[in-house]
Amino acid sequence: MFDLSGKVALITGGNSGIGLGMATALATAGADVCIWGRSQEKNTKAVGVLTEIGGRVSARVVDIGEEDQVVDGIAAICDEFGRIDSCFANASAVAAGRAPFIGSTLEQWRAVSRVVLDGTYLTLREAAKVMVEQGMGGSLVATSSAAAHFGVARGEAYSAAKAGVLALIRGLAVELAPHKIRANSISPAWVMSSFMDGIVGNAEATKKIQSRIPMRRWADPDELGGVAVYLASEASSWHTGDEFRLDGGYSVF
Repeated sequence: MFDLSGKVALITGGNSGIGLGMATALATAGADVCIWGRSQEKNTKAVGVLTEIGGRVSARVVDIGEEDQVVDGIAAICDEFGRIDSCFANASAVAAGRAPFIGSTLEQWRAVSRVVLDGTYLTLREAAKVMVEQGMGGSLVATSSAAAHFGVARGEAYSAAKAGVLALIRGLAVELAPHKIRANSISPAWVMSSFMDGIVGNAEATKKIQSRIPMRRWADPDELGGVAVYLASEASSWHTGDEFRLDGGYSVF
């Protein structure tokens, strides 16, 4: 049920962190993998890692906040791989500097929402078009965040956009169900990635946060691979409209 041989998966933001962790697990399960990222250098390194696992791998420089790049990117996957079975809209962004709310600007707000919310919308829209046309169903997965549920000082734009992603997924689960397309979200927290810069290495912050995590540690990106394989596989054929909280128990403690 977890064999992804012959399946094609797209992972945006798949060249590092959580995205690469999911891409690695999907490739290990037998899927052909396409990753999108804005850094050609990081894309090349990620392809090297994934190629060693086996299967077909490709990478493309795509800014998911740009509609034409998303449309062209999806078309390129169809030309190269012939199909799309699962799409992981994982790419994200955090406002540089994280200005206090009363000192923030509309430009800063939109810089986050264009990637986190608009980019997720564009990616899932174009992938869904392909899945509907294929007529074989599929799986749409969006990476939200624990920040969608908790107050994050100076992170209102990010939290609001991630909450919007959850609402988007619920709507897609209902609308696309007749096409046998599933839609789910993953909400991670405290995973070792660039988002943890400024926290890891800060003894005071680490102690304060980990004291509230029942598992008392940060997560490794590879630990999100299992749920990615599940959602891309036939094992999740009756699972849609759900949110997977991967936070070491943070949200229930």
